[in-house]
Amino acid sequence: MDFSVKKLASGAGVFFSRAVQFTQENLGQAEKTELDAHFENLLTRADNTKNWTEKILHQTEVLLQPSPSARVEEFLYEKLDRKAPSRVTTAELLGQYMTEAANDFGSSTPYGQTLMKVGETQKHLGTAERDFIHSSAINFLTPLRNFLEGDWKTISKERRILQNRRLDLDACKARLKKAKAAEAKATALPDFQETRPRNYILSASASALWSDEVDKAEHELRVAQTEFDRQAEVTRLLLEAISSTHVNHLRCLHEFAEAQATYFAQSYQYMVDLQKQLGSSRAELFPVGNTDPASQPLSTSTPPATLPVLQVASSNPGEATLNPVEVALPVSGTRKARALYDYEAADSTELALSADELITVYSLPGMDPDWLVGERGNKKGKVPVTYLELLS
Repeated sequence: MDFSVKKLASGAGVFFSRAVQFTQENLGQAEKTELDAHFENLLTRADNTKNWTEKILHQTEVLLQPSPSARVEEFLYEKLDRKAPSRVTTAELLGQYMTEAANDFGSSTPYGQTLMKVGETQKHLGTAERDFIHSSAINFLTPLRNFLEGDWKTISKERRILQNRRLDLDACKARLKKAKAAEAKATALPDFQETRPRNYILSASASALWSDEVDKAEHELRVAQTEFDRQAEVTRLLLEAISSTHVNHLRCLHEFAEAQATYFAQSYQYMVDLQKQLGSSRAELFPVGNTDPASQPLSTSTPPATLPVLQVASSNPGEATLNPVEVALPVSGTRKARALYDYEAADSTELALSADELITVYSLPGMDPDWLVGERGNKKGKVPVTYLELLS
């Protein structure tokens, strides 16, 4: 018990000494041991690495899981060291709803068939998204989190120890400076004109005491300097290891970019395949020249700037006709267009396209606004507007 009390008292004394030294340094009343420029640069780089890693980690988590409540739930499962339950992506849920709706409306109807096709594509998109999230969590988020929860905590701990060693060193320097000043004052020649020899004896005794105090302060300073130098070397090695951390994070960043590129490539291919399926189905339902009013699509959306705007120009809703003036075609009724992507004709009524090729296009009265008639040499057929860039 006595040992514990003595140890507690000693620790309290050290803490008080450090607090006094730290306060005096902030007030400019005490000298502070400065670290060399290289060490300061290492500290700055480490702090920047920690701050930016935290921001990148948080924003990546938001990207992969936009729902705050879901992120909190995953965090709790991780802290409890339990596996989080499998979560259905929004695309998968949408695909499920569309498939169920198709079965309810009848999968043999045009609407049901389209719902089934779009729903299956949404499920494929959801699966690709799930794979991307899983890959990113393992190959990118986990290494960043391990750095913050492992290496950085070790660096922070050693930096705090170094700070305490520096305060102890500066406190020892201050005590030595005071002891030397007192010794110099005590060893000053006494006034021999005074008829008080007792004062001379006391002065000599005080000089000896202060000499012992100086020796003690010098010993404490040497010990403090050794401990400070040893801790500075340990901290420096940890800070220099930040370069290895950057190399590791660089590799993880490449893997994240590759996973994201794979996800977007898969998603694009799924949508291209879906567009071809819908284009084939649309060609069967709405052939070129079909003037059946019931087959006209009801749409109020505005196409992109590169596409022609086809509007219904009729006072009678039951007699929808296309206004060729709104198409802004040349006097001849035709214009040039450049193919943005490759397009494979679904049947003989369509015209296959190759990316970047130029063709002549025009519209026919009553034609579906999503399609134009394209000509290339002696070949003619329908082409989807979304695959074209109309040239002026």
